[in-house]
Formats: sequence, C-alpha cells, structure tokens
Amino acid sequence: MLMINVLLDKYDMLEWRVIVTYAKVRDLAEVSPQKPKGAAIGERNKTSPVIVPCTSIRRNFVELMASKIQQLQSQACQASKFVAKHGTAYYKQLLEQNKQYIVEPPTVEKCNELSKQLLYTRLASIPGRYEAFWKELDSVKQMWKNRKELKVEDAGIAALFGLECFAWYCAGEIVGRGFTFTGYYP
Repeated sequence: MLMINVLLDKYDMLEWRVIVTYAKVRDLAEVSPQKPKGAAIGERNKTSPVIVPCTSIRRNFVELMASKIQQLQSQACQASKFVAKHGTAYYKQLLEQNKQYIVEPPTVEKCNELSKQLLYTRLASIPGRYEAFWKELDSVKQMWKNRKELKVEDAGIAALFGLECFAWYCAGEIVGRGFTFTGYYP
C-alpha cells in the first residue's frame, strides 16, 4: 500500500518547496525531505520525490477557495430571498395550525412559567416512571422464567428490539467519530 507524504521544507525565508514522496507506510519515518541529486522541478520516478513550486499550489488553492466563497455567497443570497418572500407566510401557517397549543397571553413571563411547570411536572413524574420500569423488568424476568412457553413471535420482537438497540449504538458511534465508518479523525 503506497501513501503520499507531503513534506514542507523551508530552505530559506523566501523559497518554499513541497516535496511529495511516495513511500510505504512502514518507511514513512525514513523519508528524507532533502532534494535528491539530479532531480529537476517536475521530475518524477519511483526513487526520487517530485519537487513542485509552492507558489503554484498556493495560487490554485486561493482560486479554488475564492470560487467556493462566491458559490456560498450566492446560495446564501438565494436562501435569504426565499426566507424574506415565504418566511412570514410559513410562520403564520405554522401558528394557525398549532393555535390550540398557544397559551394566552404569549409573553416572556408566561414562557418562563411554562418552562418551570414542565421541569417540575417531569420531576413529579419520576416515581411513576420508576414503578413502570420495575413492572416492565418484572415482566421480562417472568418471560425469561417461562421461556419454554415463549412464542416465535415474541422471540422475533425481542430480537428486533435488540437489533434496533445495536443499530442506534452504531449510529451514535459513527456520529461521534465525525460521520466516518473507518475510524476517528486524527
């Protein structure tokens, strides 16, 4: 397996060169950033690195970034125009569809009061949830004791539940790695 190793080598304050070296993964520590004898700019073979002037790379990078910024600006402009045109209509439609959930008067004080009510209502529901948890656990224990009488349908549901839990675990791992399947970013 070959890997491209890019080494920046500063010869003096004015001249920068990029040395691109092909090396095996185990040989990366042995790669020397020195220009081999007889290697001209742009020359390439398996034993000598490629010497590329860094100014052309910088110029290409700057041009690429400038075009990406222009694309992003045009997309942002289109999005802001769409929101300006359709945003208020969507807002009014959303409020109309959900008017049964709006508490009158819709003030900041009322919102603070409702958030406190939600918090303390959830805290007050903990004993009921605790009892429901233990009832569910007891039913699982009972099913395990009577596993010989277990139907294939119940076993299939339990297997699907376990598979779903594993799938959510895998999805969480992938999100935690930064949406990669192979490993973490360095």
